[in-house]
Amino acid sequence: MPGENLSRDEARERAGLLSVEGYDVALDLRSAVGAAGGEGPRTFRSVTTVRFRADDPGASTFVDLVAPSVTAVSLNGEDLDPAAVFDGSRVHLENLAEDNELVVDAQCAYSRTGEGMHRFVDPEDGEVYLYTQYEPADARRVFATFEQPDLKAPYRFSVRAPEGWTVWSNGAGELIDGVWQFAETKPISTYITAVVAGPYHYVTDTYERVLADGSKLVVPLGAMCRKGLAPYFDADDVFLVTKQGLDFFHEHFDYPYPFGKYDQAFVPEYNLGAMENPGMVTFREEFIFRGKVTQASYERRANVILHEMAHMWFGDLVTMRWWDDLWLKESFADFMGSFSMVEATRFTDGWITFANNRKAWAYRADQLPSTHPVTADIRDLEDAKLNFDGITYAKGASVLKQLVAYVGRDAFLEGARRYFKRHAYGNTRLGDLLSVLEETSGRDMTSWSRSWLQTAGVNSLTPQTVLNAEGRITELAVLQEAAESHPELRPHRVAVGLYRRTAEGALERYARAEVDVDGPRTVVGELAGAEAPELVLVNDDDLTYCKIRFDETSLATLRERLGDLTDPLARALCWSALWNLTRDALMPARDFVDLVLRFAGRESDIGVLQMLHAWARSALAHYAAPQWREEGGRLLAEGALRELRIAGPGSQHQLTWARFFTSVASGPADLQLLEGLLAGTAKIDGLEVDQELRWAFLDTLAAYGVADEAVLGAELARDDTASGKRHQVRCLAARPSAAVKAQAWAQVVESDALSNALVEAVISGFQQPSQRELTAPYAQKYFAVIERVWQERSIQIGMDVVRGLFPALQDSPQTLAQADAWLAAHDGAAPALRRLVLEARDDLARALRGQACDAAAAA
Repeated sequence: MPGENLSRDEARERAGLLSVEGYDVALDLRSAVGAAGGEGPRTFRSVTTVRFRADDPGASTFVDLVAPSVTAVSLNGEDLDPAAVFDGSRVHLENLAEDNELVVDAQCAYSRTGEGMHRFVDPEDGEVYLYTQYEPADARRVFATFEQPDLKAPYRFSVRAPEGWTVWSNGAGELIDGVWQFAETKPISTYITAVVAGPYHYVTDTYERVLADGSKLVVPLGAMCRKGLAPYFDADDVFLVTKQGLDFFHEHFDYPYPFGKYDQAFVPEYNLGAMENPGMVTFREEFIFRGKVTQASYERRANVILHEMAHMWFGDLVTMRWWDDLWLKESFADFMGSFSMVEATRFTDGWITFANNRKAWAYRADQLPSTHPVTADIRDLEDAKLNFDGITYAKGASVLKQLVAYVGRDAFLEGARRYFKRHAYGNTRLGDLLSVLEETSGRDMTSWSRSWLQTAGVNSLTPQTVLNAEGRITELAVLQEAAESHPELRPHRVAVGLYRRTAEGALERYARAEVDVDGPRTVVGELAGAEAPELVLVNDDDLTYCKIRFDETSLATLRERLGDLTDPLARALCWSALWNLTRDALMPARDFVDLVLRFAGRESDIGVLQMLHAWARSALAHYAAPQWREEGGRLLAEGALRELRIAGPGSQHQLTWARFFTSVASGPADLQLLEGLLAGTAKIDGLEVDQELRWAFLDTLAAYGVADEAVLGAELARDDTASGKRHQVRCLAARPSAAVKAQAWAQVVESDALSNALVEAVISGFQQPSQRELTAPYAQKYFAVIERVWQERSIQIGMDVVRGLFPALQDSPQTLAQADAWLAAHDGAAPALRRLVLEARDDLARALRGQACDAAAAA
């Protein structure tokens, strides 16, 4: 990563000097197939012609390019010496004219890390597939660019490709005399340009709509995947959600989709969930399901499709000026993804998933020492890469949900409409959005913004109830608290719900009041005189962003009757609150596990159930006292198997419990059952053991030494695909052997031979909760190598290694001391690297506090 960073100050200076009129980019990708020539990385030719104006003739600037070599550079017809002007990441330009034309002819490298032009060879049939991924700043690995979001320009791409391939880009394309020529784009930022090329399986459809002025909008739709995944590709459902989303956004945004066609590519070895390239959206191919999955997986895919679609307006049409205001696109897309999904698709319970799953990401991120305001201070590109986090996405979306409650839905959507029309194809900052919201709502947005967007931290809201002698509420107040490190108390629009048992035993709401909580104590006057509740739920209906706390009566009710709550959103909010109590060392981990064992079997929402299983595993691995882990694991396995056996045959609950049982199985009888299910000698009525479930069984069997290299090799022969290879690599690294761990460590730390997807698989297999003693020697090694890894590897691989190999399972004060010692001794290390270590260190300290709480409960 040396020399590749770009600072905000440099970008601001360059934007003040230049305006870009257009790019012509010619790529020759015929080198993607066949034998690689010579030593060094496999490369392709990239010729960029960029036309730009300079406000200060005679000034100097630079264009960004990360490439193994540059063949030729010319500025305004004058040839420049590449050796003199290219330093490996920038082409330096002197004595600019008022109007300039730069031509850069370079050899750019194909990527194996998912950054730039990623090249993938399908092990199933040997076919080669290419796609690009740039955010925040990897377009410069494919062509010479002014790599910052506020230097927008139109692009014309032309691509030579191997015979028989199809090529796609942002604009419509056609093959002319052996070259794919693409229509010029609208003015867009560098990071959302895109090229996808290869023998992809491609399906088409059309979206049509009559607009308000009577004209007809026609959007050609396309969806693609590798040929090997074609049998599993349910493109009809992808198109259904796509059309529902386009209907929703046209109805509410009053700005026709501006980018012509709408292609969606599901691509291999993708680092992200998806990327909003206008007209050419890319997704991870894991959204094509090779085996049976639950409705939660289809809901997740629909949410991502709609999230990326929202970006066509929030992010692509109107783009943040610099990465400080990343939230202007990501928070909105995250919110609009759920909003549109609930209102326009079959996934009408999407707000439950948002409350239970998405917000959990935000709550964790907002309590880390690296937490930051939604509008962040992004000094450079390394900062930007790390800010695609739970604050920018999930907290920002939660804050927008609160904003809709604050200003009203109509004012919010009218603000969005004005924002698009006022700033189309331009760049904005926070103030630009606030000004239109003030216009449409009539509210002063300055103080709201200061509290919600410009300060960090999460507040806790706790009910305080006073009853009279007749058992009615004399006063119900909401207490607001903040952490010492982030003491801001915020205005919250909340609903307070009162619950009690019915004659049939159901726990149901009988009273509700909305109130503006402001300051440390707010009285909810509307609920005075109500009958005494068994449960008070602050933030009922999930209007605001906060940690919910309970009074003693409410907590006791949940311990005994959580499963009796009939409203699925209220139940999800209670589960989330109980998990926060566990993470905050206010509830022993064994108590949370007990609640899961007693009540998760009654959970109707499959997404919530899957989240409970993940939390239960985390409680056992990180927050339970070490002395209780073995018993806790046995209890979870017994409970999971019990629920698996009584679940409806063939149901999604049965599949979910089967996967959970597999993940917690450890005893001889459990492992024997997995072996039997794998071999077909054991059977659970209705449970289809497809290829994906087979690999799940093998994950566990490999970790306990039951499935050896020969067994895993035989399974790969049965499933000799890209997915099968990833599974096999993970299982191989999971085996309980010192030699295996040493090999896995060397594969990701000492070598860069593996692709990004296989690095991820090896790291996943290396870290096993049942193998703490086996991986203990790597704690010290980790702190010795991470700075070198960060310096030598790409930022994506650096992040994967630093996060994934942190010795979180060596959960002792000694490991905490090692982390503190590294931080103290490396004050000058890259800020992004220090942030990753600091976050992992904080998670470890939180785990130790949770373990102490759990041990105290046992005592």
